Amino acid sequence: MTATSRETELRVPLLPAAAFVVVWSSGYIAGPAGVDAIDPFTVLTLRFVVAALMLWPVARVLRGPLRITREDLVRVTVSGLLFNALLFGLMYLAFERGLTATLGSLLHSLSPVLTAVLAGVFLHERLARWQVIGFAAGVGGVVLVLGPDVSEAGGVLAMLLGVASLLCLSLGTLGQRWISPHTDPIWSATLQCAVSVPPLAVLALTIEGVHGVHHPVQGTIAVLWLAGVNSVLGLLLIGTLVRRGGAGASASVFFLMPPVTAVMAFVCLGDTLGVRELVGLAVSVAGVAVATRARPGPLTEGEAVA
Repeated sequence: MTATSRETELRVPLLPAAAFVVVWSSGYIAGPAGVDAIDPFTVLTLRFVVAALMLWPVARVLRGPLRITREDLVRVTVSGLLFNALLFGLMYLAFERGLTATLGSLLHSLSPVLTAVLAGVFLHERLARWQVIGFAAGVGGVVLVLGPDVSEAGGVLAMLLGVASLLCLSLGTLGQRWISPHTDPIWSATLQCAVSVPPLAVLALTIEGVHGVHHPVQGTIAVLWLAGVNSVLGLLLIGTLVRRGGAGASASVFFLMPPVTAVMAFVCLGDTLGVRELVGLAVSVAGVAVATRARPGPLTEGEAVA
């Protein structure tokens, strides 16, 4: 690849990219706020019900009637359960146990790099040296943010849930290749939200009961934001980035998510970071930036947003 073609490949449209960063980061604020008001599985059930109802008319107007083969429907269903139900279920449980918005964003920001590492290990794809170095720096930054007392981040269980959510995000990204490129991304997202509702609803009723809503006003605002802004607007922004900047455009701005989330968390949630946490955040952000710009990851229009 020539320098000119590589420069073209890495050119990211500024306004859509900035909007995508803000929208994606806001999910790490609305998520904890939602969990504070409504139990995790209940808030996720409501989120994906509302998101599916919002996305259906968008898909119908922009894409026409749903056309999908049975094989692709199975693949979209499995992907939706992994991306939406499992990924967010694990992260919201981590939020409930005290994982901070910034740390959750920091963990998920490692996804493009971890995806490339997993693709290199299991799919034998070429793995650049800078990607390995960047991933190591990213993990080191997370460890530095955690510090010696993991209880400040919600304890060991919260961290394990967050790491498992990160793994789901990376595996789900690889799994997107399993879905036919002919499957419309908006209809795919609609179906992925819809199929996530039944298992989440069962978990909500079984574990949390019918009294999972504790602060109705705050919970309603959080659900509407998560569904309308993160799920619907986020999907449209990813589509714009992919069309104008290529498949790696969204992955190439992932390193901006944690610092933007940290500012939002300070303003909205009152979260603060000490010197050690700020240094760790900077190290991790730099690692992800180096790794994703060394070779953009395969985040595509059909993938879910936080």
